[in-house]
Amino acid sequence: MDDIVRQAIAKWPNVPDCYGWLGLDARGNWYMRDDGAQAAGSFSTSFSPADAAGSGAGKGSLLKHEKLMDFIQRNYESDASGQWFFQNGPQRVYVELQATPLIWRVDAAPAFAVASHTGQPARVQRCLVDEWGRVYLETDVGFGLVHTQDMLHAADAVEQGLWVPEEVSARDLPARFGYVRSPEALQKT
Repeated sequence: MDDIVRQAIAKWPNVPDCYGWLGLDARGNWYMRDDGAQAAGSFSTSFSPADAAGSGAGKGSLLKHEKLMDFIQRNYESDASGQWFFQNGPQRVYVELQATPLIWRVDAAPAFAVASHTGQPARVQRCLVDEWGRVYLETDVGFGLVHTQDMLHAADAVEQGLWVPEEVSARDLPARFGYVRSPEALQKT
């Protein structure tokens, strides 16, 4: 967490949390979700191949400002209940997850180095594959989905016997790995 953020938390300790305004998609892209995007639908849909054909109206606006994205990524973490948030000064901005809290980028052979969408390097502990063929990695820094552009590298790691995929059901992943896809939905229950 940035020092400026720690100072803001100390100065303004009682700022209310923010829900529904920030999303992370299955490719590691950040989206700002204004009132219109939120009214158009949930960001955290069921994440099946059928969803990919949807309108995406509830996603919001893709963030493209590099410094803003770097700030978000430096201050991105989870709370004790598995809800991921961006600490924006004294305010926690909870993140709607389309898939998982981390999106993995995988380098080509022979290294097969793995880093999160935030740039944090990781060591693979376990490889999983769901009923749709999506590949997930459990690492020393957390759990996440392999980016679609890196599936060939992941397949090469599996073929070389470096990763042995375990079959899982996509719907079981949040409970098994302790993350919440929609903090906003928890607020409404």
